[in-house]
Amino acid sequence: MTLAAADLDVSNLPAYAHDWALVDVETSGLVARRDRVLSVAVVTVGPDGQQTGEFSTLLDPGCDPGPVHVHGLTAERLRGAPAFEEVAQRIAGMLEGRVLVAHNAQFDYDFLAHEFARAGVLLPVARRLCTLALNRRVDPPTQDLRLGTLAAHYGVPRLRAHDALDDTRVLAGVLRASLREAARLDLPLPFVTCPPRQDARFTPSPPKTPCAFRNPGRMAMGGPLVQGMKIAVTGATATARAELVHRAVAAGLNVMSSVSRHTGVLVTNDRSSGSAKARRAVAEGVPVIDEQEFLRLLEDVRPGTAHEASTQAGAPAPSTTVPMPTAAPSTTVPVPAAAPVPAARESAAHEPLSTAPTPVPAPREPVSTAPAPVPTAPAPVPAVREADPAGPLRGRRVLVLGGTHPEAASARVRVVELGGAAAINLSSGVTDVVLLAGAEADRRMRRIETLRIPAYEEAWLDAPVVAPVPAWSERRQGPQVLPRGGVVDLPDRRAGSLWSVSATWAQQTTCEIDLVAFLVDEDDQVSCDEHFVFYGAPESPDGAVRLLTDGPTEQTVTADLGALPPAVRRVVVAAAIDGTPTFGDVGAVQVTTGPGGSAAPLAQAALDAATTERTLLLAELYRRGPLWRFRAVGQGYDHGLAALARGYGVDVAD
Repeated sequence: MTLAAADLDVSNLPAYAHDWALVDVETSGLVARRDRVLSVAVVTVGPDGQQTGEFSTLLDPGCDPGPVHVHGLTAERLRGAPAFEEVAQRIAGMLEGRVLVAHNAQFDYDFLAHEFARAGVLLPVARRLCTLALNRRVDPPTQDLRLGTLAAHYGVPRLRAHDALDDTRVLAGVLRASLREAARLDLPLPFVTCPPRQDARFTPSPPKTPCAFRNPGRMAMGGPLVQGMKIAVTGATATARAELVHRAVAAGLNVMSSVSRHTGVLVTNDRSSGSAKARRAVAEGVPVIDEQEFLRLLEDVRPGTAHEASTQAGAPAPSTTVPMPTAAPSTTVPVPAAAPVPAARESAAHEPLSTAPTPVPAPREPVSTAPAPVPTAPAPVPAVREADPAGPLRGRRVLVLGGTHPEAASARVRVVELGGAAAINLSSGVTDVVLLAGAEADRRMRRIETLRIPAYEEAWLDAPVVAPVPAWSERRQGPQVLPRGGVVDLPDRRAGSLWSVSATWAQQTTCEIDLVAFLVDEDDQVSCDEHFVFYGAPESPDGAVRLLTDGPTEQTVTADLGALPPAVRRVVVAAAIDGTPTFGDVGAVQVTTGPGGSAAPLAQAALDAATTERTLLLAELYRRGPLWRFRAVGQGYDHGLAALARGYGVDVAD
């Protein structure tokens, strides 16, 4: 923290002076709808930064306390503690009228929301602030953004990690320092309105048992059925629908709620029903049989190929593909297209990581179906030469202001080629600014001048001459900078497999941007609609993939790679605009990936691929033999989110 920030009084700055309720919970697990709160602490702080109250208690969850080695709360320690409903009203009184603050705030908020719902008490929180998201915007010179690391950086003493009350007191000190840094940089606080688009209709359903077999394709006329075939049922049936589905699943078939080009057979007793599934089956050429024929074929389902056996450990995956929804005429819906994936690395995890860019493939032929929004071909983007890790901008973070979207995109590409990292927002980590035409009108210019950050004309990028980077920048190992299409192997993380993909963009006033994720199989299709994770259903049924809302300029998808079903070969992360602007209006989107949420990121990419597009494929985590890889995609399309989801086999209502 700078001396100027340490001396800054934010109590007279309305944008940074609020009544705060700082919260920390210790829990029996990581899934809020399933696990319970074991201890809770609340510290209230006034607009002047002074503590006004505190409360903490252990809680009897009525279940196994989970990972005792993490939180130290044994069943014996919790025995006799109050149940959450006994303290809910007291906690509600401390939260009411205040902004809830936590480190990784969505985690704490979600657990409190579920506990309050179980207790039948209203959770009186209108807004929350995540100090992790705030410090990602501030970008302090630390190796990571864990609470303990930030406390050490800001000079806040910490006595007992994973003690709810001590963590909350530490959080109060980190919040005060972070607010001063944000005010120094004139950064808007990343408030999140609560609840974030929550609705009882979107409560995650019980997990669908993943099909253990690969999809063998469509059924031949007359049969047989093969384990792994995707089956859909429409219309009335003599056998109860639940019983029919149970028998199909027990036989090793994959029962889907929609029809796509990968459906093996549609079961219906009324071929002329005109249902959406029946119409799609006709359009796709999917075989159609009646219930009696289906029941007969269920008596002799042939063995399929198990997902676990589809790729031998240590061997290259034979057909891993990259999903690219294709351009199509007005009577088509885009479908994913294949692209070669680089050969699996055989080097150890600690060796240098591969970053070779992957060309964007030619699309497959589109599949005809009902009318859909018309996508156009992706807009051209500047060619990317391989970055020079020892280039003149090594260790520097360069912010580009002004210019048209193509001009700014070209400048950011040049920054990466010269070994630097392209910044999207102003932060304490920005070392240089490039000024294009119109940059003087940017509201950040006044703050840049106040902070005396070096600013240069565009010609500076031809042969940049720079002052030495600050000492803290030399000490901090920044993430690997990837070009569009760049690939990096994820380290072998035997101690844990939680991985995150975060997207950041400039503050918007005319639209909202939503991050989504598709969990797709070897056919580039979701196994069920619940494998589409978005703002309305922010968690996959098994909790392996979650969407975190970190503020108006940042969202994160987390994936527990070790918990993903074998059928999931790839997690595709995309962004969609809710409103009339396009990604050309939004500007670049920065994507980072790393372990967990607060650890140092492994890699980052500034994606400028879109101009008139309203959906943008950002990145993917995909299996490659025994490894997982991350790819920065950066492919934009003019159609909306519904058409993109249909391309991955999601049943989207018109």
